[in-house]
Amino acid sequence: MHVLLTNDDGIEAPGLLALEKAAAQLGWHFTTVAPALEHSQCGHRVTTHQPLKVEQYAESRHAVHGTPADCVRIALFALDVKPDVVLSGINAGGNMGQDIVISGTVAAAREAAYHGVRSFALSHYLIRGLALDWDRVATWVAEILQELRPLDQPHRTFWNINLPHLPAGPALLPPRVRCEPAKSPLMVAYTKKDEGYIYSASYASRPQDPDSDVAVCFGGNVAISLVGV
Repeated sequence: MHVLLTNDDGIEAPGLLALEKAAAQLGWHFTTVAPALEHSQCGHRVTTHQPLKVEQYAESRHAVHGTPADCVRIALFALDVKPDVVLSGINAGGNMGQDIVISGTVAAAREAAYHGVRSFALSHYLIRGLALDWDRVATWVAEILQELRPLDQPHRTFWNINLPHLPAGPALLPPRVRCEPAKSPLMVAYTKKDEGYIYSASYASRPQDPDSDVAVCFGGNVAISLVGV
């Protein structure tokens, strides 16, 4: 197995390092091609009208001065990476429902799916004030990938996976639940400041459509959705 790893939090993000640990636990050979800088919530933006600088950090680690979707394109069509699977994440924050079109993490998985490469977007919902154990997360992700990889998957689809944020404790993987992305829109609110309007909506207060990825993940389970492109 050769996998391409990327994200939208940047090449130094702890979630990407956790994803590398997960791939290593499975004995998978991997190449990392990730943004040099954070590109959270950039959607599926790509760079076509200016050069894309690529820095080689190590033999199998590259930083791209572009978006997550750029990283997948550069890996496939410039660096000649030929992955069996593309893994994007592990994002520090959930990517459910309407987030799917906003997320740079998801865009990387979608870009891979466009080109017929099997892909997974992996995100971790965060609860403010609750510590996050990235080593535990890496173990969870390795188990999830082992479960999902053998399953039949329609062409040009990708898996969108959201992990719940649970208190510190034993590294037991929560139940995995197949579900559809939520349809209700995100809550939108702004606070007026001297410098302008500051987004102030609460992510944790978003609607939880019954049996949706939001309801599943907020309920303490792993939300798994198969998304078409």
